[in-house]
Amino acid sequence: MARRAVVTAGTGGIGLETALGLTRAGFAVTVVGRNAERGARAVETINAGGGEPTRFLQADLASLDEVRALAEHIAGEGELDVLVNNVGAMFADHTELDGVEASFVVNHLSPYLLTELLLPVLTDRVVNVTSGAVTLAKKTFNAVEPPGGYYGFHWYGRAKLANLTYTLDLAQRLHDTSVKVLAADPGGAATDMTDGTMRTSKIVSPALRVLWPLVRRRFERATSGPASHAARPSIRAATDDTLPTGTLIGPQVTPTTPIRAATDPRLIHAVRTLSERHAPLAPVPDGISN
Repeated sequence: MARRAVVTAGTGGIGLETALGLTRAGFAVTVVGRNAERGARAVETINAGGGEPTRFLQADLASLDEVRALAEHIAGEGELDVLVNNVGAMFADHTELDGVEASFVVNHLSPYLLTELLLPVLTDRVVNVTSGAVTLAKKTFNAVEPPGGYYGFHWYGRAKLANLTYTLDLAQRLHDTSVKVLAADPGGAATDMTDGTMRTSKIVSPALRVLWPLVRRRFERATSGPASHAARPSIRAATDDTLPTGTLIGPQVTPTTPIRAATDPRLIHAVRTLSERHAPLAPVPDGISN
């Protein structure tokens, strides 16, 4: 029987290329996305290359209720070898989902919740996709959002930092089990997210807006490469059995050292507390506050 893998946000961009790579490696891949038409096209593209059949599951990963339903569906099918949490989103304007800042929901709480719910059936590894934007994040997690104005790129980086912190913490939690936990930094590529949100100065702090022409050119260079290239860290993290748990694969497709903040015990505790509060493993009944 073929090994099973799930790739979230796998209907285009880096996620689709990751799914293609895993199919070539012999996995039966499930791609998850919110758009059925894009899902059908992705499955057709992947299956055209041969290998194990690929399928699509529809779920809006911005909804924690839909994440729970997705996890229940996948877990009900038995053991899962590999989970690649590729989902990511940046919001130019401050947005909330069920009362929680949207970037934190999509980039951290959603993959956190899906992973935790699937741990009972996972047999090999989890790969969480991170970002170099973590270096510009506010490194405080007393609340979902730090004080001050909203700047989409920095909030995106902060949510990815929360998820990287969780990834390394989970690797320690599962150190003595068969399940490895790794992170992958794609480095950047031309995708729907980068084309849609990284072209306006309002996504960065006022200090960087002063330098916006330079910052914009840097963004453009960083996101000009093909998604197939950016998917290579995720593919290696998902398939290389020599990699130890807790490894971060960088844009050069080699192990790299995570940002120090991601291993800070205070941040680990704060991220864990926020995650458990805002993404409980069971939905909170109406009328009861968590």
